[in-house]
Amino acid sequence: MSWRVANACAERKFGSATRKQIIMFLADKASDDGSGIWCSKGTIQRHTELGESTVKRTIRDFLKEGILVETGARGCKNGFTVVYRIDLAKIEALELTAEPEIETGATVVPVQPDPGTGATVAGVPGPPRPPNHPKTIHKPPTRERVAAEVKEAEKILAAYPPDRVRGRVDCIRLIRATLDEGVRAEDLLHAVRAYANESAGFTRSKVCFSDNWFKSGRWRKYVEEFAKSREEAKAKEAEMLAGLAGWVTDRHPLCRHITPKQIDALLAAELVTQDQIQAAGLRS
Repeated sequence: MSWRVANACAERKFGSATRKQIIMFLADKASDDGSGIWCSKGTIQRHTELGESTVKRTIRDFLKEGILVETGARGCKNGFTVVYRIDLAKIEALELTAEPEIETGATVVPVQPDPGTGATVAGVPGPPRPPNHPKTIHKPPTRERVAAEVKEAEKILAAYPPDRVRGRVDCIRLIRATLDEGVRAEDLLHAVRAYANESAGFTRSKVCFSDNWFKSGRWRKYVEEFAKSREEAKAKEAEMLAGLAGWVTDRHPLCRHITPKQIDALLAAELVTQDQIQAAGLRS
């Protein structure tokens, strides 16, 4: 457990008690940098006692908002479990739960900001502030969101070879359930296209119909490959940027080959400073 991540999440507003409960559970599993969160949605559901669809929808919302980031996958008895990282920069940008200080002007007796405790014989204070905050914003599912999810699922199904589509309604339901697990829509779409290309020359007796393909999770191997490729690409990019940063700090002659886009990436990653960039003659 990381107290740093847990405290950062506890001090921010997430829009609803459900969202707060899930992010606090994930924070309990995180390292100090927010990474290394490895727990299935079933585990989250069991410990939070929330509904399955609620957990899946919330995780998906966190991914879309950038609060959670997929960093890979680990094998388990049911196939694989996605590994997440909490983006601390996104968390710190959220509104604080603390009440703002109100200027009341000079008074003889300072105004007490907390609820009155009342007089007691033993001097025991009264009840604390109620936990429910009146500004909590609940985000129930809307028809627009459901329609958008169905449209997204239909787009993915449309990429499946049309002569092998079967049970369209079941396929849409299975696709939506897969996306609710946190699988990226673009990854699932690429998985469908990859399978379509691989099986283009197969006879009808050797292909898999769409309902069975989604139900049996044949898309998993493609999604795992995509996740692995992204991690490898990130590692290569980090290695490349580290090399470019060395050129800049050493004012190497090869600095002239560094592109403006790479300069922006170096500054964003805080590998070099503006002064070092200027000293290397890259920007005036």
